[in-house]
Amino acid sequence: MSLIAVVRTLTFASRFCTDSTVGVRAVCKEMKTTVLRLIPQPSNGPISQPADRQDRGQILNSTVTALKDGQVVAVPTDTIYGVACLAQNSEAIKKVYDIKGRNGNKPLAICVGEIQDIYKYCRVVVKEELLEDLLPGPVTLVLERSEALNIDLNPFTKLVGVRIPDHPFMRHLCQMCGEPLALTSANVSTQASTVAVHEFEDLWPKLAVVVDGGPIGDQSRLGSTVIDLSVPGRYRIIRPGCAYSATVAILENKYGLLEDSVS
Repeated sequence: MSLIAVVRTLTFASRFCTDSTVGVRAVCKEMKTTVLRLIPQPSNGPISQPADRQDRGQILNSTVTALKDGQVVAVPTDTIYGVACLAQNSEAIKKVYDIKGRNGNKPLAICVGEIQDIYKYCRVVVKEELLEDLLPGPVTLVLERSEALNIDLNPFTKLVGVRIPDHPFMRHLCQMCGEPLALTSANVSTQASTVAVHEFEDLWPKLAVVVDGGPIGDQSRLGSTVIDLSVPGRYRIIRPGCAYSATVAILENKYGLLEDSVS
């Protein structure tokens, strides 16, 4: 799906505003929060024009710049909205926990752009074909982390969840960053997951960029299916999520993996 981008930044002293005409909402007293809207182009519509591609590039560049500056951004995925930072930036990781009010013992997943990126940051004990059957998609695979991953990311566990969302903006973003993103849901911890940017407006003042990709198609709010694949020949369900049945069918019927229900 190609995307038309509408880009504009508005700054106000102390209140949010909505400008539906330009499709951009912004603001923050403490820091400038830029809200950038991605407009899905109809699948039967015309091929995107060079100007459209340029606008999309501007949104990607703005988001990458914020991430490289150690900031936290909000992004759309194929399941729910998320907040993200560079996984290799320890200070940015702390910001994510502070923004969400998240328990420091709860891990963050990483998001990468390509299957081959997984091998750099994780120890993979399943066939690459299995990875290709599940990713990109609404699945988080939990694997043993490699030494290349920031030691300050989830230092309490040897495992890490890894995602490749089936969302063109997210994949391009990871590719442009050239390193993994730490990714979690765009909400205050214990509150419901969000499927539209207005649902987490209370977080906007703490974010450098909010990428508005419109309402998420999957309205279940279940998030990705989280599967532990760190033990050869076995799988363990950590969170059923929105793709449980399809994922288990692939693991069992095609690859013969056995469920390990031991917690």
